[in-house]
Amino acid sequence: MTQVADEKLSEKEQAKAALKARSEEMEAEEKKLNEGKTGKGLRSFLGMTRGRNPQKVQYEGFDESQPDTLPKTLSEFMELSKVNDEPKIVSFLIDGFNSDAYTAASDPVAEFVDASWPEEVQKAFRTVVRQYSANANVSIEDAVALIKPGIVASQAKK
Repeated sequence: MTQVADEKLSEKEQAKAALKARSEEMEAEEKKLNEGKTGKGLRSFLGMTRGRNPQKVQYEGFDESQPDTLPKTLSEFMELSKVNDEPKIVSFLIDGFNSDAYTAASDPVAEFVDASWPEEVQKAFRTVVRQYSANANVSIEDAVALIKPGIVASQAKK
């Protein structure tokens, strides 16, 4: 029985290693695909289809990890993406709005954030509370009780 368990564990480890290797290979290929691309615009990405027998796919998209490559206006977006169909753009806006609304609503720290704080302070507060809660093994509420008074005091001085 131990040998069977060891073999299953080994199979899982091999599968995990294979996924990691595939991911690293795809990242290297993406980097190669984007070597000549500079400035604002779309970048090439690789992904896998969903389902039982996934296949590698290549697609173009905006790289959010590189803010300098992103469009800043609607007309710039339309020019870079080559999407000029207004209903299609509205569907993109709706998807983005819904995603953003869900992210905000599902944030367990959101109810403790003061909307009058500057955006950078709000973001830092969320990060600090989450990290403190996780690393100190305390609830979000306990972390907020400890951290929020300092943030409130620092904002009152401004």
